[in-house]
Amino acid sequence: MADTVKKPVKIVETVLRDAHQSLIATRMPTEEMLPIVEKMDQIGYYAVECWGGATFDASLRFLKEDPWERLRKLRAGFKNTKLQMLFRGQNILGYNHYADDVVEYFVQKSVANGIDIIRIFDCLNDVRNLETAVKATKKEGGHAQIALCYTLGDAYTLDYWKELAKRVEDMGADSLCIKDMAGLLCPYPAYELVQALKEGTSLPIDIHTHYTSGMASMTYMKAVEAGADIIDTACSPFALGTSQPSSEVMVKAFQGTPYDTGLNVEKMTEICDYFEPYKQEVLKSGLLNPKVMGVNVNTLKYQVPGGMLSNLVKQLNDAGKGDKLQEVLEEIPRVRKDFGEPPLVTPSSQIVGTQAVMNVLAGERYKLVPKESKKLAAGEFGQTVKPMDPEVQKKILGDEKPITCRPADLLEPQLPAFEKEMAQWKRQPEDVLSYALFPAVAKEFFQYREAQDTGIDQSKVKDGAYPV
Repeated sequence: MADTVKKPVKIVETVLRDAHQSLIATRMPTEEMLPIVEKMDQIGYYAVECWGGATFDASLRFLKEDPWERLRKLRAGFKNTKLQMLFRGQNILGYNHYADDVVEYFVQKSVANGIDIIRIFDCLNDVRNLETAVKATKKEGGHAQIALCYTLGDAYTLDYWKELAKRVEDMGADSLCIKDMAGLLCPYPAYELVQALKEGTSLPIDIHTHYTSGMASMTYMKAVEAGADIIDTACSPFALGTSQPSSEVMVKAFQGTPYDTGLNVEKMTEICDYFEPYKQEVLKSGLLNPKVMGVNVNTLKYQVPGGMLSNLVKQLNDAGKGDKLQEVLEEIPRVRKDFGEPPLVTPSSQIVGTQAVMNVLAGERYKLVPKESKKLAAGEFGQTVKPMDPEVQKKILGDEKPITCRPADLLEPQLPAFEKEMAQWKRQPEDVLSYALFPAVAKEFFQYREAQDTGIDQSKVKDGAYPV
């Protein structure tokens, strides 16, 4: 029975991070965000998600912006609203595990520069890979939210999720997020899942999903009825498709119910009015492809997040094998099963997807194996929910024995070496972290930054003009 006690649902606005990451490959520049910050700050969101995820890499690589500077500018503008980021556990914002000293320093600097809530996840739901980030967040006075990567499969029972939630609570998490990257969570299973989590933990529950399969708004409705405390939504111009449900629509839907958010829809539409011209601009330029605005029910069949699908299409087209997409989509669930049924989220989604492409193009399964697949098979990303297929593991690793400890336990402190390597480029303490995560990209950015400041013709810096 739905809880009829008045319980306003809280809203996390994603337009400054996941919405544009999902729809326009994280290309929204800081200058597009700043003019609307003051109005957004008056809405009353629980939090604004504005940093982390792919924003860091994209800022340096494509926008030639310092992500730390973006954060500081947003913090200066949001005087009343909590700022939230997405953090990939021991991977931080990169694709490989980092030593604990790097994780701790990154958390310290994130909070110092303005982040209030750090949403921490691990692509395998291996809680050992969350521990350092959670402890560091608590030490710095931040809010540690643990995200459970939602997926489907034999191992992912309600008991599995309840047990995982309890372990997360015992670890010291402040709240829990169900992170549904591919829009796989259907409305009634969402109700059952939230109920189960509420039985197993006292933590506030945030639901994060994508509209890819067309069910996200209904999923939010049932999840809130079951007791979910927070939902992630996006300002309407950057909602739906591979993004989140519309903030204004969800606020309107709950008006006059026990879950009424109390937010003013008319004020929220002013935010939409601001972003609409930018949406039209990116549609016209082709940065926003209308294809990502639709519904793809095959998501439920292949469990492929939107960003992963576009990456697969690009890989195949680059190889002149665009006609093999269907074969690859059918191979993905088989590879995922071989690899121990991991959730498909960065970086496991890229690993499974690339391996499926290799299997199809080579005409023989696991004849070609990228180094990331070997790392996953070797336990270097952590423990999968089910054991890897022993024959596949043997084919990939040969006589090499997989590790069973927490992967970061094998890493020596890394910060001193990073500091030494990039000393000539350092202007602020945070620069060493940019370099640690993306050495080549950060170095290019540092060169670009220097060229700008010295008035050098940027077209002559390194390999020519930088992509925008």
